[in-house]
Amino acid sequence: MTTYAIGDLQGCFEPLQRLLQKIAFSPARDRLLFAGDLVNRGPQSLEILRFVKSLGHAATTVLGNHDLHLIAASRSGHFGTHDTFGEIMRAPDCNALLDWLLAQPLAYSDPGSGVLMIHAGVPPQWDRAQTLTLADEVSRTLNSPKGDKFLAQMYGNEPDLWDQQLRGVLRQRFVVNCLTRLRYCEADGRVRLKPSGTPGTQAHGLMPWFEVPGRRTAGDTILFGHWSTLGKVHWPQAQVYGLDTGCLWGGCLTALNLSTMKTINVDCEQFQKPGAKD
Repeated sequence: MTTYAIGDLQGCFEPLQRLLQKIAFSPARDRLLFAGDLVNRGPQSLEILRFVKSLGHAATTVLGNHDLHLIAASRSGHFGTHDTFGEIMRAPDCNALLDWLLAQPLAYSDPGSGVLMIHAGVPPQWDRAQTLTLADEVSRTLNSPKGDKFLAQMYGNEPDLWDQQLRGVLRQRFVVNCLTRLRYCEADGRVRLKPSGTPGTQAHGLMPWFEVPGRRTAGDTILFGHWSTLGKVHWPQAQVYGLDTGCLWGGCLTALNLSTMKTINVDCEQFQKPGAKD
């Protein structure tokens, strides 16, 4: 059995099929880990959801910011200008797909390889165990009667610094922001959610979340997506792999073989132009 980790799909179904053909994926033999953002902006989000769901135990995905946005927008009816959720919302299996998506974790520890997978980042104050505990805490809220209330209050950039005493919406919003939106931090661990450029272009005092001194997950191998402008996949000193290689933007779709830690890529058509990102 081989396990492959795959970066952000965002509705790019055809490149995924080419990638799976290239690695000779068999659901009877192999496993797939997806770094989140299965949907949105690309042309075939419905096909992506149906396919990944159909893989059953052969696939695991963590939730990304676009996945959560789909769930929140489906509850509120408020969709963005660049959202491509129409086919999903009109599909006869829409509710089943959204229920399945909502049940997916925000963080995943793979028992076979030992890697930790998230969509975006981990603040330096959390270790692996706390990351998984907090992710599960939010997942339980999302799948409870309180879920709709939290989704309605999920958006926002505050608080920007972890405090164990945080409670309620503020605590859970911070967790969601880190796991699904984080790229840069200050040295004290204060998160900065707006900068999205390649490391080296950020404002003075900011650094990629995985380069903050004293990061408590520094001994863990972490896989993530979300950062299509990262510039490279493997950051050896930090033991992290950024798997979003810009499929949606005309880059490539990347799979990481967790047995060899080698990458396999397929080129992608450009479905969105830079400037439509969040």
